[in-house]
Amino acid sequence: MPRATTSATAALAAAHPDLAHRALGSTGLTVSAAGFGGYRVDVEVEEHHTALEKALLGGVNLIDTSANYSDGHSELLVGAVLGRLIQAGLVQREQVVVVTKAGYLQGRNYQQSQERKQEGRPWPELLELEPGLEHCLHPEFLADQIGRSLERLQLDCIDVLLLHNPEYFWQWARERDLPGPEAKAEYYRRIGQAFAHLEQEVARGRIGCYGISSNTLPLPADHPDFTSLAEVWQRATALAGGHHFRVIEFPCNLLEPGAVLNPNQPGGHSLLDLARDLGLGVLVNRPLNAMSPERGLLRLAELEPVDPPSPEELLDHIAKLRVAEEDLVAKLLPELGLEPGQSQQVAAYLSAAPTLAEHWNQLQGLEHWRHLEGEYFLPRIHAALQFIHQTKGTSPELEGLINRHLALVNQAFGAVGAVYRMATAQELAQIRRRAAAADPVWGQAASLGRLALRALWSTIGVDCVLVGMRRPAYVAEVLDELAAPVTPEPRRAAWQSLAAHPA
Repeated sequence: MPRATTSATAALAAAHPDLAHRALGSTGLTVSAAGFGGYRVDVEVEEHHTALEKALLGGVNLIDTSANYSDGHSELLVGAVLGRLIQAGLVQREQVVVVTKAGYLQGRNYQQSQERKQEGRPWPELLELEPGLEHCLHPEFLADQIGRSLERLQLDCIDVLLLHNPEYFWQWARERDLPGPEAKAEYYRRIGQAFAHLEQEVARGRIGCYGISSNTLPLPADHPDFTSLAEVWQRATALAGGHHFRVIEFPCNLLEPGAVLNPNQPGGHSLLDLARDLGLGVLVNRPLNAMSPERGLLRLAELEPVDPPSPEELLDHIAKLRVAEEDLVAKLLPELGLEPGQSQQVAAYLSAAPTLAEHWNQLQGLEHWRHLEGEYFLPRIHAALQFIHQTKGTSPELEGLINRHLALVNQAFGAVGAVYRMATAQELAQIRRRAAAADPVWGQAASLGRLALRALWSTIGVDCVLVGMRRPAYVAEVLDELAAPVTPEPRRAAWQSLAAHPA
């Protein structure tokens, strides 16, 4: 069955001598120091096709995706692009390491789960977490998911299959008041059971090896959601006849160095230390998207500052928007003949200004604001205006009223965005200065984004950094970075220095 091989991946690396490659743990496979992250790619977006093609033709030979990324469309993209390049003779299947994951039930998987429940055959050991989200690691579910992933990927064999965020179990256990020792025993029992099934999948030839992708592997050992690599390793080594547990994936970046520094493994070792000792392949995700309880999401990439308005100017923009919202509701809604409930909902959707006036200076940062703007405020405003337009009909007066309102929305939202953009730009500049001071090799990177990648791929023990290369320009930047003359070293002192002086 075609799959990535030791000889073919080594030959691919030899064909791209200027691009950094290294061994993927003890798998025998050679992979590019950065891999194509498939979290936000979609088969329906042509630019994503172009980006993946550019990455593969440029020497990137590890693709990381998941059954739930873009509701399966990420895997479809990988299958389409890889199949096309293989058929054209531009890429050999045996040169490319395909990693995918199973565990989530969202979108179509979630809908299928609801249908199975109605039929009286729910997935065993299903974790029902919230509307639209479930999780499962039972062998029956894994067998189903591997089959579906193979079909979407157009492959006979998945090189690496990872259990996707098994730590959802801890949330489920807490909601049911499961005692700590009992929850811990059950958590690792389920992982061991999944591993036993994945050994059967290896024997069938549907996967090459397996592992875990977990956000909680790097956490302090006393964290309630911690996943212990040592405990997981014990479940693998307890399997009769040996095991094919070969790869782990977890987040690490300039602001989340826990994998390098937290002594969360036996003997005071870090996650990265133990993974190296065990010969596990190490994939790092979220290299550019740092998370923290205080600042939320921070994108570690260069950001040009803008001149923000003063607080007085910003509040003036919001006040003008509030008057416009009130006028729109007072003038238009009575003419539409709506039921009271409908009228209240349209008015609520148009009332962004009161919330902005109260909370504009309480957000976690620029990414928090972008999320609120793009996922909450603007969809509601546009939905309300579209409803008014459809109900009232088209007229020059209405068009002018709506356009004037949108102009005030843009002014108020732009003012809020400018304030957070300036603050974030200053924070990122400070992070870059501190990271550059921590290690001279890091400091030579051409941008903050490249520095964030270099800090990881220049650290011994990190085999491949997964980067969201959705655009060809992103691919070009990553390829350029991997051509830098950088020698991997432990760099623990640099990470310690950075952690000791957080931004």
